[in-house]
Amino acid sequence: MQTSFKPEFLQTADGQRVNEILRNCVHCGFCNATCPTYQLTGNELDGPRGRIYLIKGFFEEKGSSNISMNHLDRCLTCLACETTCPSGVEYGDLIDIGRKHIEVSIKRPVFNKLKRSLIISIFSKPARVATLFSLARLFKPLLPSKLAKKIPAKIPGKSPSRPPSKYSAKNSSSLAKRKMLTIKGCVQSVAAPQINAAASQVLQQSDIQLDEAPTSCCGALAFHLTDLEKAKRTIRSNINNWYGKLSNSHENLVIVSSGCSSFIKQYGTIMQDDNRYTKKAKFISERCKDLSEITTEIKIKTSEPKNKTVALHSPCTLQHGQKIVGSIETKLQEAGYELVEVQNSDICCGSAGAYSLLQTELSTQLLHNKVTNLEAKQPDIIATANIGCLMHLQSGTKTPIKHWIELLTEQ
Repeated sequence: MQTSFKPEFLQTADGQRVNEILRNCVHCGFCNATCPTYQLTGNELDGPRGRIYLIKGFFEEKGSSNISMNHLDRCLTCLACETTCPSGVEYGDLIDIGRKHIEVSIKRPVFNKLKRSLIISIFSKPARVATLFSLARLFKPLLPSKLAKKIPAKIPGKSPSRPPSKYSAKNSSSLAKRKMLTIKGCVQSVAAPQINAAASQVLQQSDIQLDEAPTSCCGALAFHLTDLEKAKRTIRSNINNWYGKLSNSHENLVIVSSGCSSFIKQYGTIMQDDNRYTKKAKFISERCKDLSEITTEIKIKTSEPKNKTVALHSPCTLQHGQKIVGSIETKLQEAGYELVEVQNSDICCGSAGAYSLLQTELSTQLLHNKVTNLEAKQPDIIATANIGCLMHLQSGTKTPIKHWIELLTEQ
């Protein structure tokens, strides 16, 4: 693709990156075939190729508008297009840069801007999430059924630092041999604390001690809603909290939710212009691993058949963002579960961070399509690897949904 950017823009890091990405695009349109929003609307501007032209036009100073921003807002950033693209166009980087620059050039409607700010403010703080869920449960009988289904049931908290006694006592000497670090998670620590507890229990059986860092938010929510300053403040704080432990006592930063692990692996790129944090951010990214990346180190206590079928929903942040495919499936089969085939498993469920709150119509359609495919073989359980997907799917099905690590604690 030819570009005609002004020299002053090409002299910036963003300009050089945008130019590099755009010149790899050959207009083939293969990306549209796997784009969830293009499949729903049929609008070229709701597909990767159309959005690429919108971003290109903006940087060539043809201007932008609220209409073009709406098409960028509708993008799930699922990165299925990157997996499909035969030319290796790094669309994720392109849309991040495009959104960052276009955001400051337009005027969002006041209500839209307020809604985005509230989402960041509430869902990046576990205490606020807990308050919101408590109030929602209190008024649940009065809420519309669609909204009521999205409210998670209250689950007693479980701390990874206090595993079941049958694992902690007899393994206490071996646990100190290897240590890994994790985070609580903004929503997960409130809505599903049993997930981190299950990860801790399973890793303890494999002689790995999992410690929670005194942080919860990774910064992804603020970043993807283009509050970049808040995202970078969070990243700096996290680096300050994690760097010392990862430099000395802990092997890796193991993240249980694929949305967070995918984002933390981008720290090095996001902070590349911050001289104080560039090297440390890159170090953190290199030491970050999604839980599914250490499945070969997880020991299964028993591989006897569970006589249960599982439909696995692999989050976009796992299969497209991190290119991790097959490791969870192998481990679940090793643990005695039978996996059923899921059609269109590469298509997003519609959760996508705050997307389900900001683009409810498209998100609901994607949820319906995903649940239909997951339930097609009537599985006993639906498993996933991301808290956002888990909660979103729960609102659309009565089939039990669990994080895959929870299944490894069942005897």
